[in-house]
Amino acid sequence: MRITASEIVGAEVLPPMLSRLRLAHPGLEFELVLSNTVDNLLRRDADIAVRMVEPIQEALVVKKLGSVTVGLHAHKDYLKRAGKPSSVKDLSRHSLVGFDRETPELRAMRARIPESEGLRFTFRADSDIAQLQAIRSGFGIGFCQLGLAKREPALVRVLNDAIDLKLGIWLIMHENLRFTPRCGAVFDGLATELSTYVDH
Repeated sequence: MRITASEIVGAEVLPPMLSRLRLAHPGLEFELVLSNTVDNLLRRDADIAVRMVEPIQEALVVKKLGSVTVGLHAHKDYLKRAGKPSSVKDLSRHSLVGFDRETPELRAMRARIPESEGLRFTFRADSDIAQLQAIRSGFGIGFCQLGLAKREPALVRVLNDAIDLKLGIWLIMHENLRFTPRCGAVFDGLATELSTYVDH
């Protein structure tokens, strides 16, 4: 069973869920592809996808599971050294963790929060996992899904009211696989598991 998901969801969220699915269905084998690009399920690049963008292709079984909230977080040790920002403008005096290139999420944030225009990342990476590790290590302030941050008491959310981004999460499968027992079991199992992670 080939499953594709974003880096963060694939590395941080899915493994324990797949472990429980394997216990329930011992015959299952998984191949997990971590990618922030949108794989083409019509070409059967994957059997099932967990995506943070709504699919536009036809001939797919699509289930919106809800959304995840993304906020700014920092390690408590960083905040002890640098202090907490009191406004978006105040972020300019902090070490910021983020993307090495412009992304749709970044453009959306800058459109919604004009004060964020001109902020520079002092740690840039094209990998969400590298960014998360930089936040965990105390490098600075960066974006993290609330569901992940809640697992780590050392991560502290900052500017809660100013930065509160919602990302939808969809579970997708090619419609030809709908009645394949193993695909149906994994699709339904992941829908149940992920529903405990998303906001409702």
